[in-house]
Amino acid sequence: MRRAAVAAALLAAVTFTLFADEPKKDEPKKEPEKKEPVKYKSNDRTRPRPKVIDPGTASTADQPGKPPSDAVILFDGKDLSEWYRSGKKPDAEDAAPTWKIENGYAELKGGGINSKQKFGNAQLHLEWATPMEVKGNDQGRGNSGLYLGNFGEVQILDSFENDTYPDGQASALYGKFPPLVNASRKPGEWQTYDIIAHLPKVDDAGKVTRPGIITVLHNGVVVHHAVEFGGKFGEYQLHIQDHGNPIRFRNIWVRRLANYDVESTPPPEPKKK
Repeated sequence: MRRAAVAAALLAAVTFTLFADEPKKDEPKKEPEKKEPVKYKSNDRTRPRPKVIDPGTASTADQPGKPPSDAVILFDGKDLSEWYRSGKKPDAEDAAPTWKIENGYAELKGGGINSKQKFGNAQLHLEWATPMEVKGNDQGRGNSGLYLGNFGEVQILDSFENDTYPDGQASALYGKFPPLVNASRKPGEWQTYDIIAHLPKVDDAGKVTRPGIITVLHNGVVVHHAVEFGGKFGEYQLHIQDHGNPIRFRNIWVRRLANYDVESTPPPEPKKK
């Protein structure tokens, strides 16, 4: 009797194993995942060569650096012709920003400004300085902000020995993520933001296959790395906020980022032997 029970149990186990992975008749067959064909093999000498650019120079405390040669210059210390006043139409007679421009910088005054151009996948560089004379505290001290559409605001604030809520301090993705570290310089000193943004990737059916991604460096230090933003959104204007503080700005530029091999040059002709 016991042997018969064991034999029955073994037969049931074998039957379950054979048919457990068998798809039901009513279930549709899953299509194999399509993979992008490999266009170039490893170390392929027929692959186009990356475009050659002048990388520019780094900024110093006294002098803004030279932007890369392929950058879109948004402010070079001379004028704000690439911007217009928030709340105005770009071509309105009173659309020109009223900020004070002197000594190679623009001082925020009379409202925020928007970029005339829109950007998508991009590398953005911006330099800013809060007032040397410290006034106020918390959010009332050297406050402004840089907006990148659906990526939200990268906070500008005097966060040198000035406590506030973490997701509202300098270089925070405002209201979402505090920076990984506080890399703020002293009031009056020039600071830099370098931001790399990638829009969400969308397939032919309109489905988001990769979220938007943003990385932020504050004074050369990574404070956000590949932070994901859900949803489907496209190109954005830049907006610099007026929060009532005379923040100074200089050396603002953007590089549009293409995919690999898009902005390349053909390989050189093989040398004749």
